[in-house]
Amino acid sequence: MQITKENAALAALEYIEDGMTLGLGSGSTAEIFIKHLGLLVADGMEIIGVPTSKRTEAVAIENGVPLIEPDKVSSIQLTIDGADEVDPGFSLIKGGGACLLREKIIAHASDKMIVIADDSKIVDTLGEYPLPIEVDPFAIALTAEKIYNALVNSGCESAVTVLRQKINGGGPLITDGGHFLLDCSCKKIPDPAETAFLLSKIPGVMEHGLFVDLASIIIVGFENHAKVMEKN
Repeated sequence: MQITKENAALAALEYIEDGMTLGLGSGSTAEIFIKHLGLLVADGMEIIGVPTSKRTEAVAIENGVPLIEPDKVSSIQLTIDGADEVDPGFSLIKGGGACLLREKIIAHASDKMIVIADDSKIVDTLGEYPLPIEVDPFAIALTAEKIYNALVNSGCESAVTVLRQKINGGGPLITDGGHFLLDCSCKKIPDPAETAFLLSKIPGVMEHGLFVDLASIIIVGFENHAKVMEKN
């Protein structure tokens, strides 16, 4: 698994140009990319990164990648990020690392988004991986009911929803933005765009983990190589 992620991350370096402002994604594959990016910086490449999470910020600093605050950025040429699932239409499920809101803000603000993933993340239909939805803690039961209805009405095979807890106990996980996460076991999401649309209409939903029409290049890592796929 590590080598497949490594191969995807290494292939993404080919798209990095001197002087770029880069969105730096979150997750294990993105962290591998950041470590290699640090080596390019050490060799003299001038880039600056916009981190999508506190964890990403720490990894970038540790590897010598210069950073800029998002509010001080005028443009982002490219974002490199991972994904939990990728379908043939380049729709994604993201948010396993609890950073989906900030990841989507940076991806949407970028000229281009490249997704790096190992081959296990490529699926025919999204939904086997639980869909994370970032919600405001206020009236969460009401929001969860609306989410359930949205999933059912958009044709999802299942709509079982649980509140994500901290790994070591101690109550609900709190995102970097101060919100809760609901993980929805959809099994199959036949129409990601419709599901995304219905979820976006719910007031208590801060953001959802369906990334539709954002990624233009998918780099898939295999044991001995990486495959680059570009959206038509």
